Amino acid sequence: MVSAITNGVKVSVLTHFQPEYSNPFQGNFVFSYHIKIHNGSDYTVKLLRRHWYIHDANGLVREVEGEGVVGQQPTLEPGQSYEYTSGCNLNTSLGKMAGTYQMERIFDGKFFNVVIPDFTMVAPFRMN
Repeated sequence: MVSAITNGVKVSVLTHFQPEYSNPFQGNFVFSYHIKIHNGSDYTVKLLRRHWYIHDANGLVREVEGEGVVGQQPTLEPGQSYEYTSGCNLNTSLGKMAGTYQMERIFDGKFFNVVIPDFTMVAPFRMN
């Protein structure tokens, strides 16, 4: 698990290879990632947008941007957490993702970006 803290908001990520949805012979590798966002700040915050960079082992970089996460724009009071699971497919058995969440501090309407730390996605057979 990897984590990063920005302005008191902690993002932790855990990844898993999904062999039942992957087909290595056709260059399709599916990974899930579980994210926990914990508001350790003194302010209520709302997650507005996500911005991802997805890298595969061939050097291909995809950029994904959009509202919320998994159809939600969660609001977190101080001390609250929000968790979700999503997925990513790659053409290679090795890759990485990183990005930011755009948040709003409800108290004063200030927008700020929270770092999503770099995390790797590795098919288990690559570990041998």
